[in-house]
Amino acid sequence: MKQFWTYTLLRIAVFVATAAIVYGIWSLLSDSVPLLWVVVIGFVASGFASYFVLAPQREAFARRVDERAQRATAKIEEMRSKEDQD
Repeated sequence: MKQFWTYTLLRIAVFVATAAIVYGIWSLLSDSVPLLWVVVIGFVASGFASYFVLAPQREAFARRVDERAQRATAKIEEMRSKEDQD
């Protein structure tokens, strides 16, 4: 679960930072800043950024999930083979 929370918190941090940058640039260029557009642009931009920046964390999380799934599958197969022997 550590990898999940690490990736999730980093993803939120990237979104907040991106939205803050968009807000700052927009406020420099205009008198009014529509927050809906700041959130939408921040969400899209942070999605692209996190795809590249957070790749190692995403891979670690995916590896952990795969390991747990393999252990669960092995345990199920072991239980099946015990049933077959009985």
